Amino acid sequence: MNDWTVYTCLIMGLSSALVAGVFQAFSDFVMAGLRRAAPAGGIQSMQQLNRTVFRSMFLATFMLLVPASLGFAVFAWFALEGLPQHLIIGAAIVYLPSVFLVTAAGNVPMNERLDKMDYASAEAATYWQTYVSAWTHWNTVRTIGSIVTAGCYLVAAIHIR
Repeated sequence: MNDWTVYTCLIMGLSSALVAGVFQAFSDFVMAGLRRAAPAGGIQSMQQLNRTVFRSMFLATFMLLVPASLGFAVFAWFALEGLPQHLIIGAAIVYLPSVFLVTAAGNVPMNERLDKMDYASAEAATYWQTYVSAWTHWNTVRTIGSIVTAGCYLVAAIHIR
């Protein structure tokens, strides 16, 4: 049992780290670059990025971590003990609200509102200023949540006996 549990921790940890890397890139330089563009250019680019993400491996990884984290936490609750159990359960407790729910309740509604706007309109340009700041704030929360999740899984892998 220990080998597959260690490998699962490693896969979940690396997957969470990959998600964190994408989020970090957006918070660190993608959104800053889009903010520096003319509002219409930044808006149109973000609209296209948001449409493209639906056909990406990133979204598949992001979404698969939800049931995988829940299932692995239930397994840990019944089959493990000590630090690995707490870390695996903790990873799910962190990922679900700080990454998945923040996305569903924060970033996605902002993306949907932006997508409905004409990128060249004055209304979109006004919303863009609020959007970039708020979206980046919540994206940074997702980044931190994904990093903590990755850390929990990777440390659990080290401590499984």
